[in-house]
Amino acid sequence: MKLSEELQWRGFVNQTTFKDLTELDQAPISFYWGVDPSADSMTIGNFAAAMMVRHFIDHGHKAVLLVGGATGMIGDPDGKKDERNLKTLDEIAKNKAGIAAQYRQAFGGKDFTIVDNYDWFSQINYIDFLRNVGKHVPMSQMLGRDFVQSRLGDSGAGISYAEFSYSLIQGYDFVHLYREHGVTLQVCGADQWGNSITGVDLLRRMEGVEAHVYSTPLVINKATGVKFGKSEGGAIWLDPKKTSVYKFYQFWLNVDDEGAIDYAKIYTLFTKEQVEALEADHKANPGSRIAQKVLAREVTTLVHGKDRCESVARVTEALFGDRQFSDLTSDDLDALSEEIPTIDAGKTIVESLVLAGVANSNGEARRLILGGAISVNGDKISDDATLRSAALVKKGKNTFILVR
Repeated sequence: MKLSEELQWRGFVNQTTFKDLTELDQAPISFYWGVDPSADSMTIGNFAAAMMVRHFIDHGHKAVLLVGGATGMIGDPDGKKDERNLKTLDEIAKNKAGIAAQYRQAFGGKDFTIVDNYDWFSQINYIDFLRNVGKHVPMSQMLGRDFVQSRLGDSGAGISYAEFSYSLIQGYDFVHLYREHGVTLQVCGADQWGNSITGVDLLRRMEGVEAHVYSTPLVINKATGVKFGKSEGGAIWLDPKKTSVYKFYQFWLNVDDEGAIDYAKIYTLFTKEQVEALEADHKANPGSRIAQKVLAREVTTLVHGKDRCESVARVTEALFGDRQFSDLTSDDLDALSEEIPTIDAGKTIVESLVLAGVANSNGEARRLILGGAISVNGDKISDDATLRSAALVKKGKNTFILVR
């Protein structure tokens, strides 16, 4: 499948300055993708864009990943109602390292170049920048930006000169990358279209070069109509310190039926034939949630690796499926202990239920046992006993205690 066809099939096409998308199927193009280092990890919303960039790389185009050390010190004002807190250089350096590592993982070892716009903006004289760059950007263009209009309106919080200048700074990135790396295409999210067009205009005015922009749509949860990638606890991060591998895996297991196949197109490397086969299996037996299970496995493996994925899959099957607790490894138990109450071995079942907060008193714990509400390692119990080794205590369907 050609790149233009793949992008359309996967739902990665929003706007582009190309008259015909098949131009992407011709000679290799040097392109760049900008990342705002406002955090040290991508969310799964960011990851969708990273997957789109990978398809460009897989089809032979040369990628330059720009981590915005300079623009990150100002903060992208697009979509923000208020001025953002400014990041320090140390914070940006930490965030840059975390994001770059995740992109390397997402690109599967494929070659790409990483640059930081702080490296060139820190060397530019302010007066020279205004003379050589600022004079090429009409004020009407900058004032017409949506974020400027919203911030200057009656209900807006106003806008600083720093944020107002953001699109000019980002636009010059395109000029610099053309000069240094031969970049003639910027790939961006739908919310960056305006900033990217500024770069195209600058290149035409300053270098006489025709450059292009390609934008991908934001991923929307069809069931809710809101931006995809949020849970009740907030954003879903790729960093396991922010979102555990288990919670990451569970997120994909619990996506709705309507979106599961679309997410398989966006977040996996499955071919069209593989996705169509998965869709057929899912429609034949929707109760099995086969699409969600495959999606969880594939995305978790891509982000966190095969071993971690298999570990959380075993944990999930032990909690909610037919896997025996004894099948879990020590690493599996470590992962599980981060997700459910964990009690040291040597205590009775009654004591464990109270310590874990499953029962409010010893009497309530005994009543739960006598009522058949408690199981240990999958077996219903009717008497209290001391748990001297690792065990999984369960109340009902969704309340667990790990004893180890």
